[in-house]
Amino acid sequence: MKKSIYFIIITIFTLFAFTGCSNNDENKNVSHDDSARAAKLNANITLENTDSSKNTVQNEIHLGAHEQTNEPAPEQDLASFSTKLGGKNTPRSRNIGITTSTLNETIVKNGETFSFCQTVGKPTADRGYEEADSFDKDGNTVKTLGGGNCQVSSTLYNVVLQIPELKVTERHAHVKPVHYVAKDKDATVSYGSVDFKFKNNTGSDIKIYANSDLSSVNIRIVEMGQ
Repeated sequence: MKKSIYFIIITIFTLFAFTGCSNNDENKNVSHDDSARAAKLNANITLENTDSSKNTVQNEIHLGAHEQTNEPAPEQDLASFSTKLGGKNTPRSRNIGITTSTLNETIVKNGETFSFCQTVGKPTADRGYEEADSFDKDGNTVKTLGGGNCQVSSTLYNVVLQIPELKVTERHAHVKPVHYVAKDKDATVSYGSVDFKFKNNTGSDIKIYANSDLSSVNIRIVEMGQ
C-alpha cells in the first residue's frame, strides 16, 4: 500500500517537473523571438531615421545652393547728390515727388543712352501733375504742368558729373540762374523740346535711385553687380 502511494507521488512529481521544463523552454523561446523582433524593428527605425536625416541635410544643402545662386550681387555706390526744397507742401514739391518716384530704380544698361524726358514721361494732370512756377524761353516766370521737374533733372546732372564714364550727350541751361544748384550746373527739361541725356560707358549696368521730401531731392547712382 505504501509502495503504491509512493509510486503515485513520484509519478505526479515527474509530470509536474516535465511540464514546468516545457513551459520554461516555451517562455524562453517566446522571449527570444520577441527580443529578436524588437531588435529588428529598432534597427529599421534607426535606418529610417538615418535616411531621413540624410535627405534633410541633402535638401538643406540643395536649397542653400539654390538660394545662393539666385541671390543678387551687391551694388556699388558711384555718386550721389542732393538739392534743397522749400520745406512746404506745394504743387511744385508734389510734382517733384511724382517725378522722383517715376525715376526711382531706373536701370541704364551698359552702352545705352538715358533720356530724362522719355524715362519720366509727359507731365499731365491725369498723372497727378499740377501747375507750378517755371521759366519760359524768354526767362519769364509762368505756370506750367510739372513745374519743378527741372530741379530733379539738375540734381541728376550733378550726380552724372561725378562719374567720368557717364558721357553727357544733351544738356541745356536755364535762361536765368536757379537757386538749387551752382551756376552752370543746371539742366533744364521740357517734354517734346529740350532733354537731358547721358550715355553709360561704365562697362556695367547702372541704377538710379531717386526720392524727395519737403526738404530735399536726393539722387544716387550705383553700379549693378555682375
